[in-house]
Amino acid sequence: MTRMAVITKTFAPDFELCAALNRSVLENSPETIQHHIIAPRSDLKLFGRLAGPRTHIRCEADFLPRTFVRVPFCNIMVNLGRPFPPVRGWIQQQVFKLAAIAASEDDAVLVVDSDVEFVRPFTAEMFVRDGTVRFFRKPDQIDKQLSRHMTWHRVARALLGLPPAEPPYPDYISSPLAWDPAIVRRMLARVAATTGRPWHTAIAGQLDFSECVLHGVFVDEVIGAPANSFVSDDPLCRAYWEHTPLNVDSAAHFIRGVRPTDIAVVIQSKSRTPPAVREAIFSALRAPHNTGPRLQERAEGH
Repeated sequence: MTRMAVITKTFAPDFELCAALNRSVLENSPETIQHHIIAPRSDLKLFGRLAGPRTHIRCEADFLPRTFVRVPFCNIMVNLGRPFPPVRGWIQQQVFKLAAIAASEDDAVLVVDSDVEFVRPFTAEMFVRDGTVRFFRKPDQIDKQLSRHMTWHRVARALLGLPPAEPPYPDYISSPLAWDPAIVRRMLARVAATTGRPWHTAIAGQLDFSECVLHGVFVDEVIGAPANSFVSDDPLCRAYWEHTPLNVDSAAHFIRGVRPTDIAVVIQSKSRTPPAVREAIFSALRAPHNTGPRLQERAEGH
């Protein structure tokens, strides 16, 4: 039997989102799939409300060396082994994710952020085929018009000791994303060998970085087959990445874009979509027969 877990790195401001994600994991996956929620020590009591037979609340401090310490009253960490630059929130979140994946004893993990919810059933067998974990790749998507993505590819290649390459590059970023913990451990060992520093230090010292791009480049250009033999360009997720909040009208349009293959939906938390609209969207997706007016009633709290 294939063993798979869901991993979520979160913190107190995202508690309600994470609680909704956790409920959707439990409702849409078999009992063999566990949900590991990783939070700062100060937030463990809050997230402890979600703990259960299949939900495990983990302290983020358990995944990194003690040289990584939080700066009080802000979302910044300092690596005492290399204090500059300080580790900003987005970089540290990725470091924690990689550490948690590498520590997993499962055959595969799904890394899922708090602003995602599952809307259809899923199983481990959807993400593992003949022992190979599903690999998301969309070829020739990244060029010089996407300057930040270009940076992520450049940084990934440097961390892996690979020579520069000309664009276009593949896009490896999706959510939820399946990972093979054994491959991640090999990847992080490669980073340590290339940089001459512990992988935590090498990655945390980056000013900009994408763990998804590092993983994708490693699988494609260092390992190759069979690691990238079970490949797909279907994200299995309807995503809203805009910074403009969804309203009732735009929510109805968004819902119409959900495909039969989508098992999850992400509405970026930075979109500032009102909780009532967000809940109306997911309620409608849990009951697809709902009509536009019903969506409006739910959003208005009727």
